[in-house]
Amino acid sequence: MCGRYTLRARLNQLLQMYSAQSEIEISPRYNIAPSQKVPVLRLGEDSGMREIVLMRWGLIPSWAKDEKIGYKMINARSETIQEKPSYRSAFKRRRCLVLADGFFEWQRQGSKKQPYLFQKKDGAPYGYAGLWETWTKGHQPMQSCTIITTTANELVEDVHDRMPVILQERHLENWLNPEFDHVDRLKAMLAPYPSDEMQRYPVDPMVGSPKNDKPECVEPIELG
Repeated sequence: MCGRYTLRARLNQLLQMYSAQSEIEISPRYNIAPSQKVPVLRLGEDSGMREIVLMRWGLIPSWAKDEKIGYKMINARSETIQEKPSYRSAFKRRRCLVLADGFFEWQRQGSKKQPYLFQKKDGAPYGYAGLWETWTKGHQPMQSCTIITTTANELVEDVHDRMPVILQERHLENWLNPEFDHVDRLKAMLAPYPSDEMQRYPVDPMVGSPKNDKPECVEPIELG
């Protein structure tokens, strides 16, 4: 599961990195939580160009009666993504990249849970393989997204058995392309990121509260 992550990169860095356009404004985020608006890279429905837009984290299927279903759909398992009614259509045509530069997981240590921050060794931003949908039952159309997860790599596995799919750059063009429909090749992209290219360190338990969204959330601490 991926329930909290970070995006400390600036918008202009992301636009240059992904050759994208955007009309949004973002600030550095140190503790992103479900139901919040998050930056997502996709191909524009009309333009076909890469764009960065804001979407609610927690996918709401087009057929849903209530937006609250999104709280249960912040993650989608890679192994069954093409089979589940909630994700099947989006997997075919509405794939995206949820922009990030780190994620948190908690390890049980006795009676407590210790959070760790996982990120690339160079601290660079990246994207999680994701899906998006438009829900029109409310007063205004609402666009939402989910993060795809896979089995944990060696760096993550003693903390949690799942991790978000950090999409390899070489797969980005096909992943975003709604006309690319080779299911086996798409599924092969959803592999654990190499552990030797990542690092982890313990952080303050304050990250457990979504009210805390400040630089101190990502600062390493010493474990006693």
